[in-house]
Formats: sequence, structure tokens, C-alpha cells
Amino acid sequence: MAPRALAIAAALALAVLTLGPVGVVLARAGGFGTFGPGDWQALRFTLWQAFLSATFSVVLAVPVAKALARRRFAGRGVLVTLLGAPFILPVIVAVMGLIAVFGQAGLVNRLLGALGGPNLDIYGLHGVVLAHVFFNLPLAVRMLFSAWAAVPAEHFRLSASLGLSPRAQWCVIDAPLILRVLPGAFTVIFVICLTSFAVALTLGGGPRATTVELAIYQAMRFDFDLGRAAALAVMQLVLALAAGLVALRVAGQAGFGAGRDRILPRWDGQGGLARGWDGMWIVAAALFLLVPLAAVVLRGLPGLLLITPDTLRAAAHSLIVALGSTVLCMAWALPLATRRGELLALPAIAISPLVLGTGLFLILRNFVNPFDMALPVTGLVNALMALPFALRILRPEAEAVTRDYGRLRASLRMTPLAWLRLVWLPRLRRPMGFAAGLAAALAMGDLGVIALFADPDRATLPLQVYRLMGSYQMEAAAGAALLLLCTSLGLFWLFDRGGRLGAEA
Repeated sequence: MAPRALAIAAALALAVLTLGPVGVVLARAGGFGTFGPGDWQALRFTLWQAFLSATFSVVLAVPVAKALARRRFAGRGVLVTLLGAPFILPVIVAVMGLIAVFGQAGLVNRLLGALGGPNLDIYGLHGVVLAHVFFNLPLAVRMLFSAWAAVPAEHFRLSASLGLSPRAQWCVIDAPLILRVLPGAFTVIFVICLTSFAVALTLGGGPRATTVELAIYQAMRFDFDLGRAAALAVMQLVLALAAGLVALRVAGQAGFGAGRDRILPRWDGQGGLARGWDGMWIVAAALFLLVPLAAVVLRGLPGLLLITPDTLRAAAHSLIVALGSTVLCMAWALPLATRRGELLALPAIAISPLVLGTGLFLILRNFVNPFDMALPVTGLVNALMALPFALRILRPEAEAVTRDYGRLRASLRMTPLAWLRLVWLPRLRRPMGFAAGLAAALAMGDLGVIALFADPDRATLPLQVYRLMGSYQMEAAAGAALLLLCTSLGLFWLFDRGGRLGAEA
């Protein structure tokens, strides 16, 4: 099948799977419902917290990613991998870590109390924004870090030989790179925060801190108002598509051309002030992201002794689902690695997972027992949810490969298969590894459709953690959460390392 036909088929499948379940829910409801005063308040709060969360995430990511890109130190590769851990953590596990650090009895408040300072309150708008920055800062850092790593080293050598000042290098290299990557990163994070559910549920602090996704949950769970839930889901989708159009409009298109793939040292930022500045940002980011992670680890170590065969079976289910979901996501992403493909994929994370899961349940029950399809459907939905992240990672590099080598391909009359094997896949190896690792880790830790479909024999590891917490087996739940964290990080590291093997990261 030709690449264009593959892209069309992938886009059609994406549209059907994204919009079809919403249409089924809408048909079952008999039309859209009406919004109440609380829904408009939820909309205002959702837009404000999503804007603040995305802004803080991408602005803070710039100095952190630049510092990591131009510094070499022992343990750098491990630190880069660990900095991605918060984004792939199951939400409730990460929230537990944040509360252990920033909660009323957390580490920060104990230190402030010892110094005579006021206590911090993690609940409300600032708590939601803090949690979203904790989750999404690593994603923005890795997007920028991968883009800086892809700049040909000859550009830095040329800037050094010309004696460019830091300001001039910023204008020539850094600013165009940031303009190319940051709008898309902002959009993805903004859309993630639009659909925030677990964070708002645990840290929102009341009706004034309710998100649209939480309003959808309330409409379905307490009122069973499917029409109102569908209307809120469509409004959420429209907002996400509008954000995507704006991002694609303002994103820069120029790349940096091709180099000789040589690993050359960086000559910029060698002064003491620049080293101190970079070191400060690296240490601050590491503390902010890794201390809550360490709290999760310390809390879960005793619980490892309480892991049961049911938990191990759930871990095996999660591993199978994650690997299958990753293969499907990457097979989906490669044909769609264009600007239009990225826009088409935005609805995948803009559509409410609650509405999506309900629609799939209504569709499947006419043909099979939905509970028998729990694991395959979970893998499919996980691939769908991870697709926008994979495309955001792949698209800038895929477009750069086409620009840099497209004319060479035409002059050599390369077949599509030869182009794919000799140029496309080798040049995209690094972002493909990162995207695959992210998809695998997200699928490993997801708790969405499986909560609607699963029976005790088909539980995944995140669902097992929730069940243990629901039965007040908190120590066993902490141990299972630590197993989930280690498995998710392990999958991410294997795929990401595979993409960077033999290349400087």
C-alpha cells in the first residue's frame, strides 16, 4: 500500500474511533443536553488552569532542556530517563507522592514550620496547577531536549568559530528551535489539562475547582444525563481543536538541515556563570520531580513483600496490553507524521475517556460480551490516547527528514520501500524510541476503559492498585504501585535506550 493510502486509512480509522463512540452516546441520549450554571463555572476554571499549567510547563522546560542538552556529567542519561517518570506515573500514585511532599503533613510544610513560615495548601487552583506542571514539565523538557540533540553539531562549531555571542547564538539557533517545538508542546499539554479528571477530583478542593471532565463524570455517574455529558465532551473537543489550529498556525517550520552525524563538543556556555545557571536549573528540576517519586518508592518498599499472585497476573496483563498498544500506536503514527496528521490526532486526547468508554461499551454489547473484550479494547484505546504524543514527537523530525533528503530521494528515484529502510526509519530512530517508550509507559499505567470492562480475572496492574486501595490494603497497594512504577519506567527505558543506542543523547 502506498504511503498516501496508508495515511488516508489511518486518518479514517482515527476519525471513526474518536467520533463514533461520542455519536453512539449522543444517539442513546436522544440529543444534546443543556448546560447548568456549574458547567459554565467548570469551563472557566478548566480554561484558566489549563492555560496556567501549559504556560508554566513550557516556560520552565526551556532552561532545563537547554542545560541538559549542553552539559555532560556522570549519570546524565539516568537523570534524563528519571525526569520522564512523573509523566508516565499513574495519576493517583503521583498525587500520593505530591501530597507526601507538599501536603499538610508533607516535607515542605514541616520545613516551613521549623523555620516559622506559613503552611502551604495543596488543594484548589494552585494545587491543580502544581500537579499538572509536575506531570507535564518532563514531557516539554524531553520534546525540547530531543530537538536540541537533533541540531547538527556543525552548527555549534560554526557559531564558535565565528565568535558568536550568547545572544547571537540564541537568535540563530535556540529561538528558531523553540519556536518550532514549543507551540506544539503547549497545545498537547493544554489539551491534557483540559481533560483533567483525577487531579481535579483529588486536589480541586470543591465546586469552584471543578473541570469539564469532572462535570462529565458527575453528569454520567450521579445524574445519568448522557445528553449533557455528550454536549460537554463536544465542547471539550472544539476547544482542543481550536488550540491545535492556533499552534500549527504559529509554529515555525524551518529546520537546521542535515549534518554528518558527528559527535562534537559544545563550545557555548563554558563560563562559570553559565555553568552555575545550568546547574541550578538541573538541580531544581531534579528535586521538584524526583523527591515525590522517592516518596512513592520509600512508601512502597515494605509492600513488595505483600504482592500476591493476583497482582502478578494483573502485571502480566498490563505488560501484554502495553506492548500491543505500543506496536499499534507506532504503526498508526508513522503514516500520520505530518502537520495534518497531528491535528487529526488531537481529538484522541480531547475526547473524554469516560464518554469514549461508555460509547465503546454500547457498541460492543450488541455483538459480544464487552467484558470478554476488556484487554483488547483497553490496548486499542491506549494506543489512541498515546497517538497525539507520538505524533508531536515524530512530526518535527519527520518534516526535517523530508526537507533535507527529499530532493536526493527524487534524484536517485528511490522506491518508497528504499526510502523507508535507508533514510526515513534510520533518521527517525531517536524520536521513534522516545515515542514508543512513552506510549508503552502510558499504556502500562492507564486506568480508563479497563475500569468499565474488567472482571476480577482480567484486571490490569493499575486497576489492581485501585482495588487494593478500595479495600484499605494500603501497604499492599503501595507495593503494587511501586511494581507498576518500576515496570513503566523499565519499558520506557528499554524503548528510549533502543532509539538512542549508538547515538549521543
